[in-house]
Amino acid sequence: MRAAALSLLAIMAAMAAGGAQAADAPAPRVAVTRHEGVFNGQALRYTATVAETVLADAQGRPAAMATTIAYVRDGVKDRARRPVMFLFNGGPGASSSPLHMSALGPYRRTPAPPGDRSGGGWVANAHSPLDAVDLVFVDPVGTGFSRPLPGVDGKPFYSTSGDAQAVKTVIQAWLKAHGREGSPRFLAGESYGTTRAAAIVGMSKDLPFDGVLLIALAGEVPGREMPYVVALPTMAAGAWHHQKIDRAGRTVDQVFAEAVQFARTEYVTALIQGGSLPAAEKRRIAERMSALVGLPAALIEEKNLRLSKNDWMFNILKDRALRTGLLDVTVTAPLEPGQDGAIDDPALGVVPKRAAGAPAGPPPSPEAIGPVPSPVVGRYLTEVLKYPATEPYYGVNFSVNAAWIHERRSNPYEALGAAMQANPGLRLFWAAGYYDLTTPAYAGRYVLDQAGVPAGQLTAAYFAGPHGVYDGDANLARFNAAVRDFVTKR
Repeated sequence: MRAAALSLLAIMAAMAAGGAQAADAPAPRVAVTRHEGVFNGQALRYTATVAETVLADAQGRPAAMATTIAYVRDGVKDRARRPVMFLFNGGPGASSSPLHMSALGPYRRTPAPPGDRSGGGWVANAHSPLDAVDLVFVDPVGTGFSRPLPGVDGKPFYSTSGDAQAVKTVIQAWLKAHGREGSPRFLAGESYGTTRAAAIVGMSKDLPFDGVLLIALAGEVPGREMPYVVALPTMAAGAWHHQKIDRAGRTVDQVFAEAVQFARTEYVTALIQGGSLPAAEKRRIAERMSALVGLPAALIEEKNLRLSKNDWMFNILKDRALRTGLLDVTVTAPLEPGQDGAIDDPALGVVPKRAAGAPAGPPPSPEAIGPVPSPVVGRYLTEVLKYPATEPYYGVNFSVNAAWIHERRSNPYEALGAAMQANPGLRLFWAAGYYDLTTPAYAGRYVLDQAGVPAGQLTAAYFAGPHGVYDGDANLARFNAAVRDFVTKR
């Protein structure tokens, strides 16, 4: 491997970025290295480029640097026919590191003890779809190595539209700088990144995409009934996993499908009736729910058939003094007073474990946690990809999350649905995990259905996994294969 600075690339990226002038900002940092790997059984050479793009404020003045990590296959004869995919995670305030180094990149992180962000290293990811598609991971402002410029307030980038516009600018700059404006292009987002992807498509008539990939779709499900309806199948999958229901020879796929059918028929019908629901019918529904989600029928009746996520997480393993995770209901932790079920999620791993004998208290606020470095990813980028950074790589930045402005005046998924209706060639891939209670699988399907996404343009993939559907060797292999198939389908 060798590293080299590409000053021409840096200047082109700066000039392409929303009107910012290269002379008004620090010179963008760039590192280029050459590599070899075997992906999907194919031996190939590829070039890795880590580079900054200058982002401008509303007045056209340089305001921030956004970092991209790109992997481009070498030796491709017709680059215009070679697809390229732009990828990011969510948060808001999360870097691209989960999709980059746990799922699709040419290297993936090795496991570390729970709560140890500095432990572990990286190994080759033979499942990466780099044989079929070039990969460009985008770290939005405030995450990874991407930062507002000194003295500049980053808040304009911390909103639904400001963030989407900034990432769109980065994509356009990359395409222009690399001469790839004619290549087939795909957009992939995970968690809040699905909202970002939908928003970018909605604002990008001048930047068409061939396909969009949404992993763990984060969309609002409004109403008095539907938030409970869409969460119930995930609770059923979690009860199956923890053996809190009679499996009766059923797989988790079968239990999930059975719960979806019940949720969209008998359950929602009962909830709609509210106080007019006869007592005997209420009891029958509670008993049916109990057989699916593993909680006592009496508790379900007491909750008026409306089980919140905390109701399920804090009660399903109460007999063992445990709670489950939210991002991954298969993860457990001690059940303690004062838990809020969100930032103290044991599957998230950002709140330190309480010392033995220490009094239980409320979890810290996002502002108090602030940016959380990911030293392993930082070392990979600086040691393997030779990126000249000395600051920490922020895996997730809760200060950004706390400052975020969620603009709910419009629904980005409706804009995505409209774009797909207008362009029958625009395809959508959606992946969901059965064990994800943060963005439940049935909630994702409900959002897409209500947004008017044409069924014939949708590819859906369910995984027996958590929020990161690619968790575990079997899920990783299947996820990468599904992504490869989607991108290469014509």
